[in-house]
Amino acid sequence: MWRFLYNVVFHLCLPLILARLWWRGKAESGYRRHIGERLGFGLGDITNGQRGVVWIHAVSVGEVRASLPLIEQLRQAFPAQKILVTTMTPTGRRTARDLLANDIAVAYLPYDLAWAMRRVMKRLAPTMLIIMETELWPNLIATARQHNVPSFLVNARLSQKSQHRYAKFLPIRSMTRDALRALTMVLAQSERDADRFRSLGGQRVEVTGNMKFDLTIDDAAVTRGESWRAQIGAPINQRPVILLASTRDNEEMMLTEQFQLITDWPPAGTKKPLLVIVPRHPSRFDDVCMRLENNHLAVIRRSQFNEDNIGDSLAQADVLLGDSMGEMQAYYAMCDVAIIGGSFQPLGGQNFIEAAALAKPAIIGSSTYNFSDAVTHAKAANALMQVNDTKSAITAAKMLLADDVKLAAMGENAKRFAAAHRGATGRAMAEIKSKVVI
Repeated sequence: MWRFLYNVVFHLCLPLILARLWWRGKAESGYRRHIGERLGFGLGDITNGQRGVVWIHAVSVGEVRASLPLIEQLRQAFPAQKILVTTMTPTGRRTARDLLANDIAVAYLPYDLAWAMRRVMKRLAPTMLIIMETELWPNLIATARQHNVPSFLVNARLSQKSQHRYAKFLPIRSMTRDALRALTMVLAQSERDADRFRSLGGQRVEVTGNMKFDLTIDDAAVTRGESWRAQIGAPINQRPVILLASTRDNEEMMLTEQFQLITDWPPAGTKKPLLVIVPRHPSRFDDVCMRLENNHLAVIRRSQFNEDNIGDSLAQADVLLGDSMGEMQAYYAMCDVAIIGGSFQPLGGQNFIEAAALAKPAIIGSSTYNFSDAVTHAKAANALMQVNDTKSAITAAKMLLADDVKLAAMGENAKRFAAAHRGATGRAMAEIKSKVVI
């Protein structure tokens, strides 16, 4: 009954959803492209008419990146199968297209309309459906079940806040329970995540770990970042580099204002640190640049500097704005300490694991519900510092840069921590292979 009402409401809201899609396209043109895919049309063309695809849904950039090791293992395990990766956001789609091999199809996930899902499921005849993290679309999962398609929620996480939201209202609670029970398996990041899924009705839940620890290091990107760092000035007492990584919703201004308030920095004999700021969403690049310049900061954009003469390009700059895609590991490689965004607003934090894997000390704010278990374990391993606000973050960065021994030790702790938690992809793959017969 509740899914029937869900379908009615979804259809009534569809004109508003499409209007909002067009409106969002004012800031990010990708929202206005491939609209047919969002209604279930054209996915067969993208897969060149091949049926029996391995379908992976990764909503945006973070989920796409987390899925990369799994996709590689799926290609090895099922070499005859076409792989389709769907996303919800233009940045996710662009990241997938940039990072994946050309023979892997990339498209938008159709809206969760019953007829659209039936059409796509019939057209693609997937051999399996793998959903990354927490995308519980009722019609997608129910249609997979109706077509006898094994479906998996992989690298699954569920914050306490989301658990309460799913459980609060009877219609949502009922559809969530039905979706979880229709899944072949839920492969959770942690025991706490697994318990939350079970509390909502999940019956086949296993803990396989966090696949984000299995990230692939891009040697070319790391070498590029190290080259930038060398041209800026090394060792760090010549000019330290502080990375503000994946910042969101005004965090850039909050952090840079605190940075500007410190009058006794740098100490005698050193240069003022370079701030490297990489906003989480490309649609904010221009706005962030304008606001930084209005705050009397000299900004140079990654898209503007001369790759062969970076030292001169950045000599007079206060801020390097990372307005590029796919270079996050290069930015981590060039920094001495990283401050992780999405954690100084109530947004749950962004991924700090990439910094840890590259042996970079990281500082994170108080909002970390998207990575709560990883943050807890990283703090216990002295691989991460957690602070309450932006002032404390800048103060902590200053303290670390003034202590070479502590800075190096924390970086090594971070690298060991990241290495110790690898292996989730292999465990998830073993569960998938045990349930899929091709």
